[in-house]
Amino acid sequence: MLDKLAGLEQKYEELSVLISDPEVIADLNRWQQYVKNHSELEEIVTVYREYKKVVQELEDTAELLKEDLDAEMQEMAEMEKQELEEKKEDLESQLKLLLLPKDPNDDKNVIVEIRAGTGGEEAALFAADLFRMYSRFAEERGWKIDIMNTHYTDMDGIKEITFMVEGKGAYSALKYESGVHRVQRVPTTESGGRIHTSAATVAVMPEAEEVEIEINPNDLRIDLFCSTGPGGQSVNTTQSAVRITHLPSGIVVSCQDEKSQHKNKDKAMKVLRARLYEKAQEEQRQEIASARKSMVGSGDRSERIRTYNFPQNRVTDHRVGLTLHRLGEVLQGRLDEIIETLTTADQAERLKEAE
Repeated sequence: MLDKLAGLEQKYEELSVLISDPEVIADLNRWQQYVKNHSELEEIVTVYREYKKVVQELEDTAELLKEDLDAEMQEMAEMEKQELEEKKEDLESQLKLLLLPKDPNDDKNVIVEIRAGTGGEEAALFAADLFRMYSRFAEERGWKIDIMNTHYTDMDGIKEITFMVEGKGAYSALKYESGVHRVQRVPTTESGGRIHTSAATVAVMPEAEEVEIEINPNDLRIDLFCSTGPGGQSVNTTQSAVRITHLPSGIVVSCQDEKSQHKNKDKAMKVLRARLYEKAQEEQRQEIASARKSMVGSGDRSERIRTYNFPQNRVTDHRVGLTLHRLGEVLQGRLDEIIETLTTADQAERLKEAE
């Protein structure tokens, strides 16, 4: 580990020189790549340098303890040694985490799809609750929400919604949200006061760039139609809505929320690229799954991941056994504790595998 860290520090120092070189600065693309690489190494190099400093201080303290010290100095040196050993251990743990391979998608924007599942109108109302939850979570971070496609019900529930979350680190924060979300409550549509269980599925996909997913125009069938509102009625008379079918995969994407046919087509292509990228990643995950079954799940939208129980004011994430008795706060977008617990569990598992 130390050899690898020393190599990263050397690389960091080389990049520090290069990004100040006038010849490199003149080549914008090259300079931007070096700045990006330099920035990616900064945290781990800073922690490594602190680690080396603590190791040196420990050696100095050990040398001091070999000397003939009075009782008070001996006690102070022993205390300092203990503090430094604890700090060294903490820094070693940080370095092990920082050396884990980073998910290349972590800093990307995400495309999120929420679909009402079993439960009829109540499932659609719950899907709307989930959309508000993610919207507020994004809003607190200063991220932008861009709705790409929606199908509402007559009671303002959501049959299906596709939206993009734009902001650095969006995928790293939301990637564990894919799966089945279950709700237990008395539906507003139920007069008998019985608790019903309904569900909605969530799929979180990193935005894919054109260079990452190349789509042959000959593989697409594009249909135009009029946008529809709740109940299926037409909301305009122009054929601005777009449906794209990717013939090789059978993936179908529709976008109708924009008045412009061109904008709807652009959004539909973004969703299509994200789905094809996710499909390719899923195939890779399937290969890895035989050797590794992640504690926090595979990201499969058929996997039940969380239950929202209204009578008990309880949210339970089944993957890590986390239960919080503050359902209202979670639905207001306070997802930090859940996300941190899932991230920590995944990191712990990856560290275990790396040993």
